[in-house]
Amino acid sequence: MKRIGVWLLVRLVAFGMAQKRVVLGVGGKTAVVYLPLTVVERLGYFKDEGLEVVIQDLQAGSRALQALVGGSVEVVMGFYDHTIQMQAQGRDIVAFVQVGRYPAIVLGVRSDLADQVKGVADLKGRRVGVTAPGSSTHFFLNYLLVKNGLRPTDVSAIGVSVGAQAVAAVQNRQVDALSNVEPAITLLEERGLIKVLADTRSTKGTREVLGGEYPAAVLYTTRAWLERNPDTAQRLVNAMVRGLRWMQGKSPEEIAAVLPEEYFLGDRALYLKVLRNS
Repeated sequence: MKRIGVWLLVRLVAFGMAQKRVVLGVGGKTAVVYLPLTVVERLGYFKDEGLEVVIQDLQAGSRALQALVGGSVEVVMGFYDHTIQMQAQGRDIVAFVQVGRYPAIVLGVRSDLADQVKGVADLKGRRVGVTAPGSSTHFFLNYLLVKNGLRPTDVSAIGVSVGAQAVAAVQNRQVDALSNVEPAITLLEERGLIKVLADTRSTKGTREVLGGEYPAAVLYTTRAWLERNPDTAQRLVNAMVRGLRWMQGKSPEEIAAVLPEEYFLGDRALYLKVLRNS
């Protein structure tokens, strides 16, 4: 009877742990800026915290935000600036763990247009790729346009997602310029397809472009969800912090070893270069 009782207790505990289900949206899971999410998932750290995290890759930050507002996801891995955007609209969206030190967003122009577009002000009338309208890559573009004497409406912002889709948009000349993240940017640079106009892939670059530090990737949710689920939120934080600490002690090769092959965009060596520079 004692064995049966112990077995039942173990099963009940396991069942209770499995009920900690969280639906998490991310705006482009393969983007390097969101890499810690995949690391934590692949290493099983969410499961170690008793969480069943269902990740929905929504391909752009604005779509992930819309999913949170609409209730189809409970938590988002996205950029901190979306919480400010929502607070300004009277929606109580809050961040509860920071993952990225800087935005790592880059604005570049197609190399074949570099003689015509020498700076941001020359983008007037051009088509500029962003992950999606309303995403942080779009905010970044708008900020640079205003800073350089233009209005956001002076360009056409076109959603191109991240990764291979963003690369294809430049290669196929669907856009004249691109506001996007790694690994797409380095791949385009290596192929000689873009010339960088503004770069926040480092703390120094972020300060030069934005005038100071700028929190980027975070986990955010509604305050109501956070107050209803403090234990679940803490478990998410525990898993993310554990993953970040793991990454700090590993080489680019060791980090890449836990990632799916499709993250490398067909060029593992280039992806390792991106990780070394991150």
